Amino acid sequence: MSTAILTGPPVPGSSLDADLRSLGFDVEVASGPHEAGALLAAVPAGQRVAVVDPRFVGHVHALRLALTDPRFPAAAVPGALTARPEARPALARALDAPAEAAPAARATHTVVDNLPDTLAAALDADGVAVHRPQLGTLVAAVPDGPEARHEARAAVEAVDDEAVRLKSAVKAHDGFFTTFFISPYSRYIARWCARRGLTPNQVTTASLLTALLAAGCAATGDRAGYVAAGVLLLVSFVLDCTDGQLARYALKYSTMGAWLDATFDRAKEYAFYAGLALGAARNGDDVWALALGAMVLMTCRHVVDFSFNEANHDATANTSPTAALSSRLDSVGWTVWARRMIILPIGERWAMIAVLTAVTTPRIVFWALIVGCAFGACYTTAGRVLRSLTRRAARTERACRALADLADSGPLAEFQARLLRGRAGAVGPLFVAALGAAVMIGGALYLPFGDVRLIPVAVIYAMTAGLAVARPLKGALDWLVPPVFRAAEYVTVLALAAKADSAQALPAAFGLVAAVAYHHYDTVYRIRGGTGAPPAWLVRTIGGHEGRTLVVTVLAALLANRGNDFTSALTALAVAVGLVVLVESIRFWVSSGAPAVHDEGETA
Repeated sequence: MSTAILTGPPVPGSSLDADLRSLGFDVEVASGPHEAGALLAAVPAGQRVAVVDPRFVGHVHALRLALTDPRFPAAAVPGALTARPEARPALARALDAPAEAAPAARATHTVVDNLPDTLAAALDADGVAVHRPQLGTLVAAVPDGPEARHEARAAVEAVDDEAVRLKSAVKAHDGFFTTFFISPYSRYIARWCARRGLTPNQVTTASLLTALLAAGCAATGDRAGYVAAGVLLLVSFVLDCTDGQLARYALKYSTMGAWLDATFDRAKEYAFYAGLALGAARNGDDVWALALGAMVLMTCRHVVDFSFNEANHDATANTSPTAALSSRLDSVGWTVWARRMIILPIGERWAMIAVLTAVTTPRIVFWALIVGCAFGACYTTAGRVLRSLTRRAARTERACRALADLADSGPLAEFQARLLRGRAGAVGPLFVAALGAAVMIGGALYLPFGDVRLIPVAVIYAMTAGLAVARPLKGALDWLVPPVFRAAEYVTVLALAAKADSAQALPAAFGLVAAVAYHHYDTVYRIRGGTGAPPAWLVRTIGGHEGRTLVVTVLAALLANRGNDFTSALTALAVAVGLVVLVESIRFWVSSGAPAVHDEGETA
C-alpha cells in the first residue's frame, strides 16, 4: 500500500480523497509542512509516498500518470508529487526546508502555497530527476480561488478521461498493420484485462503459449494444421500487442515484464520456424536450412538495430544530413507508412507468415521471409551507415562499453586483446572484424566438410576477433563489429551442418544457434534495462563467439566420417549452452533489483 499526504484540509466537495484511494493510496491529512514531514517519517521506508495539494483539480488519469508509474524515482504534475523509496531521503530533506521557512503557516494551519510544486523543484535541485508526464488534454491544476476552481472543473468535464487513457495505451509510433488492423480493438482487450486484474506478464505468457500451439499445428504438416497455425499466430500477435497496451493502460511496468515481452517475441517466432520445418519434413520437404537461414538473418538484423541504437542513443552532436532528410520524409504522410512497411517489422512479418502458412507451403513461407527481411535489413543498414558517416558525434564511454559487451568476446579474444592493447595499430576494428569473418565464412562454405584446414582458419578468426576489440569501438562504423561477429558464428554453424552427412545435423544446428541467440538477446535486454551485460564468467564459460566457432570446427574435423556423432555433439553443445545461459538469465531477472522499464522494442 502507498500513502498520499494531503498538505492541508480537503476542499469541501472535492473528490480528491476518493480519487487517491481508488489509485491504491492510504490518505493522510497534514496541517502543514511540519506535520507532513512527521507523516512522511511514519510511513515504512519501502513504500511510495505522494504529497498532494488539497486544492488539486484534475483528471484521475493525470494523478495516475504522476503518482503510480513505477519507472521513475520521483514524478510530478501541478499540485501532486510522488517519491519512491530511493527518492524518499531527498523528499524528507525538501520537506524540512519549507517547514522551517513557514512557521506562520504551521501556526495558523494554512496550506503552504502549492507545497508539492515547491518540493518538486527542491528535488530537482537536489539531483533527483523528477519525471513530469505529458498530459496533453488532461487537466492538473491548483486553482487559487472559487472562480478558477470552477473553470478547472469545467475543463475536467470537457475531456473524456477514459478516452485519453485508452488512446495513450497504444504506441505513438507503430507499424501499418498493427495501427490499422490490431490496435483499434486490442486496446479494449487490454482494458478488459485490466478490469479483471490480469497483469501484462500473464498476457505475455498467454501469447507465448498460443504461439507454441501454433507451431505445434504447423508441425502436423497438413493443410488444416497450417490454417490453424496461421490463425493462432495472428491471435498470438494480438495478445502480444495487448500486453504492452495493458502495461501502458494500467501503468504496470517492470524490468522483468520488458524482458519477458522482448524475449518471448523471439521465442515465438523461432519456435514457429521450427514448427514449419517439422511440418515440411512430414511431407518429404527438408527446409531446415531455410529455417535456420531465416533465424540467422533475423538475429543479425536485430543486432544491427541494437548496436546502432546503443552506439548513438546518448551521443552528443547527434545529427546528420541523412537524419534531416529522414525527418523531412516523415513530414509527408504516405512516406511514413511506406518506410515502416518496407522494413517488414514484426506486425507485417507475422501477418505475412500467417497468411502464407495458411495458403502455401513452408518452403514458400521461408523464401518470402528471407527475401523480404534481407531487403529490409539492407535498407535500414544502408541508412544507418550513411547517418554514421555524415554524423559528427562523440561516442560516449558507456556506448563503447555496450558495444564491447555486445561483441561477446570469449577467453581467446580477450587474451589476444590484452596482448595487443596499446599496440593495436592504425587498422580499424571493423576492417579487422570483417576480414576475419570473411575468412571464416569463406572457409566454412568452400572447404569440404571435416577438412582440418578449417581449424587454423578458426584460429585466425579468433585472433582477428581479439585484435578488433583491442581498443575501444569509437569509430563511426564500429557499431557493425557485433553484427559481423554474429554473422560469422551463425553462418559457420549453418554451413557445417548443411554439409554434414546427417539429416539431423541442421535441426541440431538450429537448436545451437537458438541457444546462442538467446544469450545475445539477453545481453541486449540487460543493457537496455540499465543492469549491464551478463557476468564475465558466463561469457567465458560458454566460450564467446570465437571460442564456440572454434569448437564447432574442431568437432566437424574430428567427426567428419561420423555424421550422426557430429549431430550428437551439436545437440550436446546446444543443450549445455542453453542450460547455462537460461538458468543464469532466469536467476538474474527474478532477483534483479533494477528499476522498472517498459521496452517498446521492435516496431510492431
